[in-house]
Amino acid sequence: MLTNVWMAFLLTTGAGLATTIGSVLGLAVRKPGSKFMGFTLGFSAGVMILVSFSELLPRSILSVGFLSAHVGFFIGMFSFFLIDTVIPHEYIGQHDYADRRNNKALLRTGLLVALGIGIHNFPEGMATFAGALDNVHIGTAIAIAVAMHNIPEGLAVSAPIYAATGSRQKAFLWSFLSGVSEPIGAGLTACVLLPFLTPVVLGWVLAAVAGIMVAVSVDELIPVAKSFDTEHTPFMGVVLGMFVMALSLWMLK
Repeated sequence: MLTNVWMAFLLTTGAGLATTIGSVLGLAVRKPGSKFMGFTLGFSAGVMILVSFSELLPRSILSVGFLSAHVGFFIGMFSFFLIDTVIPHEYIGQHDYADRRNNKALLRTGLLVALGIGIHNFPEGMATFAGALDNVHIGTAIAIAVAMHNIPEGLAVSAPIYAATGSRQKAFLWSFLSGVSEPIGAGLTACVLLPFLTPVVLGWVLAAVAGIMVAVSVDELIPVAKSFDTEHTPFMGVVLGMFVMALSLWMLK
């Protein structure tokens, strides 16, 4: 169990700090290609959806029963909906930052995006940690999916701040801080869960995690992917993400 705890922290930290990769890309190229963004976000959604329905929810059903597992699943979905309603955030590319000449407004946009992403990353950190605590292979898959969509989130933070201030340090710092909330979420999960961890408690948590990840995919990743590329690139990303996830889970059986 102790080994799983440390591995869960490591995976969550790595996934969260993937925002810094996006930050570096943002400082280098300012704005990624629409097909790259559409495919990457679609791929991440495909991974999350498949692992939720093929691994997390079935494991929860075995632990707590069909009805309780689905109650937990919808609690997770509704929790994400509340967070997204109270504090929404946007990805770079959904608006043309190049046309905004008011540096104060641009800086405010970047800081608000950083805040929104940080709060959204908090439950994702809890999801990655809980998944890895149950099964390191599943936790790794979740961490990879989260990391992939944290890269464009890092871009969303760094690009407007860099454009407004001209400071690479400030742009990188805020992108870094937006990702730190994921290991913080993992730490809170550890403090709350570990003293009371039983198969039943873990079953409820896995169901809620599945709900959160499906909500992230359906409400955020897929629509945003389509906003970048209205062709079939996002769909192909979803399909390939599901295929890669299914293949990896089959190979790990």
